[in-house]
Amino acid sequence: MATHLKNMQLMKLTLPVAIAVLCAVGCGKSSTPSDDDATPTSDETVAVSNMAGSIKINGSSTVLPISNAVAEQFSKQYPEVSVSVDGAGTGNGFNDFEVKKTDISDASRPIKPGEKEKCEANGVEFVEVPVAYDGLTIVINPQNDWVDTLTVEQLQKIFVGEDAAKTWKDVDPSWPDENIDIYAPGTGSGTYDYFHEVVVGKSDAELRKDMSLNEDDNILVKGVADNKNAIGFFGVAYYEESKDRLKAAKIVNPKDGEAYLPTGENIASGKYAPFSRPLFIYVSTASLKRAEVQTFVDYYLSNVSELCERVGYVRLPDSIVEKGKSNVENRVAGTHYISPEGETRSGALEDIFVESNLVK
Repeated sequence: MATHLKNMQLMKLTLPVAIAVLCAVGCGKSSTPSDDDATPTSDETVAVSNMAGSIKINGSSTVLPISNAVAEQFSKQYPEVSVSVDGAGTGNGFNDFEVKKTDISDASRPIKPGEKEKCEANGVEFVEVPVAYDGLTIVINPQNDWVDTLTVEQLQKIFVGEDAAKTWKDVDPSWPDENIDIYAPGTGSGTYDYFHEVVVGKSDAELRKDMSLNEDDNILVKGVADNKNAIGFFGVAYYEESKDRLKAAKIVNPKDGEAYLPTGENIASGKYAPFSRPLFIYVSTASLKRAEVQTFVDYYLSNVSELCERVGYVRLPDSIVEKGKSNVENRVAGTHYISPEGETRSGALEDIFVESNLVK
């Protein structure tokens, strides 16, 4: 049986939930037994439970492929549990999470102070769980033969302010005098926020307003794939899925001056800077009292390292995943990314995701 059914974890459940879980175990349909911690991420036969219920997830379209992959595999073992996964964007996901419309909020950036305050006002406590690394990928059309690498300064010329470059020649005089067409995630997207944070920084400037924005990353992929003069950005999984129609620009790491592609190795090592980032799920502690949510989250964290790689992302160090599991099991609520003074923290995941930074 899955790890959540072990005795120690059952002791942490309330009596009604424990009964529900035991019922799900004891009443499960007879089938080929699986190993105690078997990961049903392939087509292998698994024990089927008749646990029932529903789980609602909304948020980042970047995290969407991971949550979809987990939900698909979970449904093979728990077919009576309905898992609804939507990808309306990180900000829109938190809007639902704050008012208890969802059980889990997918996020491609950490929760913001204002979002945390709304959760507090509505009595929503949550566990913050990193699930994978992403490399925000800047893509161009394969017919674009003038761009190979881009610096942050060049990205600022292209994306920042109303006086941003209108043609490729405005960015580099050796490039063609052709209009730049930009495809970017919508303003409710965590990817938009992360790109803004990296490229705009702490200045008062904003990203240009004449970009084609859409929360659906597949539309962004098509926009760049169909336009020789286009540029866009989104999570690396969408690039990996369509790399025959797109070209990723190498990004110059500001620290070492070298240009790197968003490969798994470069993302995990941090060389693909400044666009390597962690992805998260935020889980309502109230929802965790329901057996199906507890079981799903346990399943999620037990399988996410393998499944995130299947959909194009990069697994986290085992120590980070285990800490996330422990925080869920022990209902360690709060965020590591906002200081007691309400300031946003930034830095490497390993440095931020430590107990001393937790703020409830």
